[in-house]
Amino acid sequence: MTSFVIKQLPYELSSNAGLALVGQYLKRIGLNNLVDPAFPVRTGIANSDILRSYIALLCMGKSDFEAVEALRASPFALRALGLASAPSSATVRQRLDAQGSDWFELIDRINERLLSLRIDGKAIDFGRLECGYCPLDIDTFAMDNGDTRKEGVGRTYAGVDGYCPLAGYLGVHGYCLQLALRPGEQHSASESQYNLEYLLPLATRLVDEPLLARLDSGFCSRQLMLDIRQHSKALGRTIDFIIKWNPRKTPVEAWATRQCADADVIWCLAREGKRCCVWEESVALDPEGPTIRRIYRLTERTIDRHGQPLLLPEYVLDGWSTSLPGSFLPGQVIALYEQHGTHEQFHSEFKTDMGLERLPSGKFDTNYLVCQMAAVAMNLLRLVGARTLHGKDAPLRHKAQRRRLRTVMQEMMYKAARLIRHAGRWVLGLGDGDSGASAFTRHYGELATT
Repeated sequence: MTSFVIKQLPYELSSNAGLALVGQYLKRIGLNNLVDPAFPVRTGIANSDILRSYIALLCMGKSDFEAVEALRASPFALRALGLASAPSSATVRQRLDAQGSDWFELIDRINERLLSLRIDGKAIDFGRLECGYCPLDIDTFAMDNGDTRKEGVGRTYAGVDGYCPLAGYLGVHGYCLQLALRPGEQHSASESQYNLEYLLPLATRLVDEPLLARLDSGFCSRQLMLDIRQHSKALGRTIDFIIKWNPRKTPVEAWATRQCADADVIWCLAREGKRCCVWEESVALDPEGPTIRRIYRLTERTIDRHGQPLLLPEYVLDGWSTSLPGSFLPGQVIALYEQHGTHEQFHSEFKTDMGLERLPSGKFDTNYLVCQMAAVAMNLLRLVGARTLHGKDAPLRHKAQRRRLRTVMQEMMYKAARLIRHAGRWVLGLGDGDSGASAFTRHYGELATT
């Protein structure tokens, strides 16, 4: 084993070279022009610099306000992000607390402009399903903020004290249209019509393909289904949905007895001791309104998964309400909904990769802003990953539709570099053995080209 001599060298090094890409993206969307004319300050740090600094922190997986102090001590971070000076943690906290709900619409505009970017003349590839639809996955998830007195913390459906934000993801690659913070005790369907009023028009502006909204049983509401139909008509776009049916007090045993007694029912044997049957019916959303399809699947088990015979058959009834046309067979509808489960990975990326499980403020409006900026940061990392970790010069060679945010951070954000001043220019020097240097350089050049 070699014994090293540790020395502090007389030049600037950075372990966060990926901030150069973040700075270029924020420059491309004109962040200063969006923020400063609408929210000017007489003295002190501009509001655009506050947002720029905090979004950069989120892109490195840091959500606590104190982490901004590291930017203040980094000449590279200041230049990469275009900051005259980085704000202190106290300034960030105070400014977000002071602005509160005044910035809600502002962050939405920033996110939409980012998702509308065209790089090298190409729009973002959100990814579509094989059937031609672009999915819009909407769901809530729990954030554990127990043992705190933060505003809005309550008992969530997951059995923990915290928040229950609603997230909307467009496409198969996990671009986030909205991360709307909610109190922990709020039901999934409560006030969701307001989220649809924002999500559906935005999605139609970003993609040309027909939309397929997918929601779980917490959103099983006739009114929400009617709202989606009305938005589709008002926007002049095809917007279909698949919503998991909530059986509530449905007598499953009685339904099972009826199906077992019907000689015309076709059962499919999944394995020994397990069979299922699928059927559908038309359901009217209101007496004079349109009908939708509801697909049911009844599963009967006489032997459990461990091979133990059961004394009495066990029945499970599932259902899906959908506006998809009859050309989509019941099995295809069920398969399309099962793909909706991928969004659970996106929730995990917010909570673990971006360190957003426990929100940094005691004020609800401030935490709402943090969640909105986290959606912007997620999309920035998605774009960096899509442009640098999938080409021939990518440092990772195995195939994947998308890269997890943690991978993007490790490969691109936490990249070692040396800051050099030479011939009146600033140079960012990457290591000779850096396998991602080519992709990084190429993408930076794409962003720097106006």
